[in-house]
Order: sequence, then structure tokens, then C-alpha cells
Amino acid sequence: MKKNDLLFILVFAVIVLPFLPLGFLKDFQTSFLYNEDYWLYTSFLKFAFLATLGEVIGLRIRTGKYSEKGFGLVPRMIVWGFLGITIKIAFVVFAAGIPTLVEKYFGVAGAKDSMAFKDVFEASENGLGGVRFLSAFLISTFMNLTYAPVMMTFHKITDIHIIQKGGSLIKFFSPIPIRKIFPVINWDMQWNFIFKKTIPIFWIPMQTINFMVASEYRVVIAAFLGIVLGVLLSVASPKK
Repeated sequence: MKKNDLLFILVFAVIVLPFLPLGFLKDFQTSFLYNEDYWLYTSFLKFAFLATLGEVIGLRIRTGKYSEKGFGLVPRMIVWGFLGITIKIAFVVFAAGIPTLVEKYFGVAGAKDSMAFKDVFEASENGLGGVRFLSAFLISTFMNLTYAPVMMTFHKITDIHIIQKGGSLIKFFSPIPIRKIFPVINWDMQWNFIFKKTIPIFWIPMQTINFMVASEYRVVIAAFLGIVLGVLLSVASPKK
């Protein structure tokens, strides 16, 4: 194991540690990290650190390095932080809206009530465990077929913008030429792998599980899933 690998493992441990269910962290997690009153800040921070870790791991797998010229670590953290906020908003909107939709128009009785319980276990104790599972699946499906492709495409656009600006933080804040970047996107990868494979095979099942747990943990779970996605994308991309 190389020195850089040991250093990364240390950094990884430091970043992940605050999210672990450890007794001495309970007060911090309850008062801030998982406190819905601070959702704006915590959503940004969770994705800025955890999802960016996924990209760093992906870079390591592809190139053998944890950083390279033009990678733009800080700009990537800013993008992921912003996306983390939109993901939190999407979670709230879809978790509230889809149960109402499917209960009123698709005959899924008890969908709203099942999502009102803290998690699938509490719903099961009240006879709505199966409905909670179905509701979670439908929420995940609707969200991943509508919001997710837009979010993923926006992320790819910013990714290309960061690379084109040489990873510079200052240049990152220049206007993004979306019209020029759009044709540059590798649509074969975007459509055939990211959309057609990761959404039905990875994201819909994983987010179904996510919507079965308590709402305060959903964003951090999604951020951890971002680490996994970074690895998946690196495997699908040609190594340098």
C-alpha cells in the first residue's frame, strides 16, 4: 500500500467518522448533523464531502492518483454541495407528493399514512409495512425517472466546465456555456450507462430502501451512495 493510500484512508476515516452511530457523537448528530432545522447547511456539507470522496476514489481507480492537474477538488465540492441541497428538496417534495398522488389517483390506500411513520418498522407495527415499501418504491421510481436525469446532466455539464477551466476555483465562477458543453457530453455513456443502467439497477432500488428509513438520514445515505456511484463510474470509464 502506497503512502498516498494510507493518507487517503486517514482522510476518509476523518470525514466519515461524524456520520457513524457512535455514542460520543450522539449529541453532535442530534443537535446539528441530523437536525432538520439545519437542513440547508448539513445537506450541502454531506454531499460536498461524501459525494466528492466518490469522485476522488473514481479518479484513483482510473488514473492511480487521488488528484491531478485540472481536477478541481474545491469546485467539485461546491457543485456537490449545491446538488445536495436540491436533492434534499427533491426528497421532501417527492416523499410528500407521490403518496398523495398514488393514493388519490392510483388506489394505493394508506400511502400517505405509511409515509407519516418514522420508518418501515414503525409502519409495520401499525399494519402498513407493505404499503410503506410500495410507497417508497413509487417515490424512488418517480424521482429517479424525472428529477435524477436532470440533476445528473447538470452535474456532467459542471464537470466538463470545471475541466475546461483547468480546475480553477476563480474561473469556475465564470458563466457556464451550456449550449457549447451540451454536444461535448459523452451521451453514449450518459444514456446507455448512467441513465439506462444505474437508474433502474442501482438508484431506484437503493432509494427505495432510503425512503423506508427515517427522513433525517436520507440525505446522508444518498451521499454515501454517491461514493458507490463514483466507483461504478470509474469502472465504466476507460483507465488512463
